[in-house]
Amino acid sequence: MPTVEFAYLPVRGNIESVSIIIRILVNAIALWAAVFLIDGINVAATDTADQIIVYLAVGVIFGLVNAVIKPIVKTVGCAFYVLTLGLVALVVNALLLMLTEWVAGLFDLPFTIDGFWPAFWGAIVIAVVSWLLSLFLPDGED
Repeated sequence: MPTVEFAYLPVRGNIESVSIIIRILVNAIALWAAVFLIDGINVAATDTADQIIVYLAVGVIFGLVNAVIKPIVKTVGCAFYVLTLGLVALVVNALLLMLTEWVAGLFDLPFTIDGFWPAFWGAIVIAVVSWLLSLFLPDGED
């Protein structure tokens, strides 16, 4: 029986680097939606190019905060998640968004949130927009 050899094309990149870029873009779009929809969340950049840079930079910060801090909070506050049937996650997400604003301020990025309630509603908008966008993205298992 003859054997068939397959020629493999060289790999030009990896899916992890593309996935990170896509996640940053999704975060930036979700943050834009929150700024657009929620009074009290603002980006004070003057022109479109500066706004895009701010959204991308805050998207990176938001992704890092969620990747590093959120698992720790979920582990430590596991009982609160169970007792509140997950509703404490809304408060945690608002606080993580406020932490993102604080870190953005350290880098002199013009991203501001005017208190807890805009952060609360903004976190909900970000979660919904991110979820909707993720419906259209490959999950890596295909």
